[in-house]
Amino acid sequence: MTDSAARPDDGRTDHGPPVVEAVDITKRYGSTLALDSAGIMIRPGETHALVGRNGAGKSTLVGILTGLQEPDGGRVAFDGHPAPPLADRDAWRRRVACVYQKSTVIPTLSVAENLFLNRHARGRDRLIRWRTVRREAERLLREWSVDADVDQPAGTLTVEERQFVEIARALSFGARFIILDEPTAQLDAGGIGRLFARIRDLQQQGVTFLFISHHLQEIYEICDTVTVFRDARHIRTAAVADVTPAELVAAMTGEEAGAGPSTDRPAPAGDAPELLTVDGLVTAAGAEASFRVRAGEVVGLAGGGGSGKVDVAETIVGLRRPWAGAVRLAGRVLRPGSVRDALDAGIGLVPQDRHRQGLVPMLSVAENITMTVPGKLRRRGFVAPARRDAFAGRSIADLGIKTTGPGQPVSGLSGGNQQKVVMGRALASDPKLLVLITPTAGVDVRSKQNLLAVVDRVSAAGTGVLIVSDELDDLRGCDRVLVMFAGRVVREMSRGWRDADLVAAMEGVQAEHV
Repeated sequence: MTDSAARPDDGRTDHGPPVVEAVDITKRYGSTLALDSAGIMIRPGETHALVGRNGAGKSTLVGILTGLQEPDGGRVAFDGHPAPPLADRDAWRRRVACVYQKSTVIPTLSVAENLFLNRHARGRDRLIRWRTVRREAERLLREWSVDADVDQPAGTLTVEERQFVEIARALSFGARFIILDEPTAQLDAGGIGRLFARIRDLQQQGVTFLFISHHLQEIYEICDTVTVFRDARHIRTAAVADVTPAELVAAMTGEEAGAGPSTDRPAPAGDAPELLTVDGLVTAAGAEASFRVRAGEVVGLAGGGGSGKVDVAETIVGLRRPWAGAVRLAGRVLRPGSVRDALDAGIGLVPQDRHRQGLVPMLSVAENITMTVPGKLRRRGFVAPARRDAFAGRSIADLGIKTTGPGQPVSGLSGGNQQKVVMGRALASDPKLLVLITPTAGVDVRSKQNLLAVVDRVSAAGTGVLIVSDELDDLRGCDRVLVMFAGRVVREMSRGWRDADLVAAMEGVQAEHV
């Protein structure tokens, strides 16, 4: 099934018109064709997956389905009726809402204020009736089984709690069609399980979901139907049970799925020197770790949420101060809590959250890539724009960053290309050690392969690599994986581990202390 939003022949019986149907949608931005006669049809009560590489057109479609953008051609209908005019925002909110990967809650306001922003209950004197607002907020959260204190500042909510509050806010407008954009990117396994349980509960209450994710295994766990976009076009719609992961990847990439990152990369030489030494490290949150990384070695640090893996990694690179212990790089003791000292010593970092820690959105691609290496770009004491752009141009070419040029604002790139910019900056200083924290979160399959291919290249040149992740694909190319559980390293696994064994160790099942 290609190039249309036709119904998959899965034997299901329709009940009424589609919740939403987009037909022959075309959208251009200047010379860029963002959608080319693409479409999608979503049935009542289902969870429908939308997958595709970065730049496939998913975000543009979401903008059109939520009334934030107008298509140049084609039509959108909700429940069999034409979509409302773009200016009628209340009508759109009654039909559809999107919970974005980047939260839209206002952290300085309370949960109740966020739920009823710009529609607070008012008296005849036009003053806000705060008691009524809180009571209605409590009723709303109780109705949709969201466990949150309505007086709590939204900034203190977890990622998971913010998502549930945003879903409740959408449902309060009357919308029964919710778009979830990369909802699991920042959740641990427990949070993902609870989110999926809430999705199933809401489905039983008549809510329909469009689920956008780069993690294909989640599609098989929670979704009924899947639609694939590639190169701005609709490629395939099918029942999830009728399509294999290999077929999905082939539809997304236009070629047969490969084996992914190499697992037969030569192991580092037995006499390779120790590069990173972590001795008796105790983080502020109480996680403990001691381990070594040799030159040219790729070591994984795995674990679920709350395992302490991210705390350990961020302490190593100076984002956090330790309670105890020491970190050495090539024999040099790193200054605790100093990112500058870690960078000067030779650490390149891809942080966990590219939006908050990795990018300056309004700066250009070139400025983001080179911001840690101004000394390489100076001429007569000043950064030379030509040198900066030439330096960035080499990274753009090496990493395959899709951009109009070094001067493009990084905010205009897709998520996968933004992550490549963060990787480019980590590599700009020719680091001795590369620390990658959840490096492929929220990126498409091809970008994931490209980013992990960088690991093979730099480790072959003698750079040590520490990959901190719970994604099995991130860890497959490691020479060994250290597994953390409840703040401790509980197991070390050599290359060739089985998925079941690694997952069991991360979940604390039959964990054995190293």
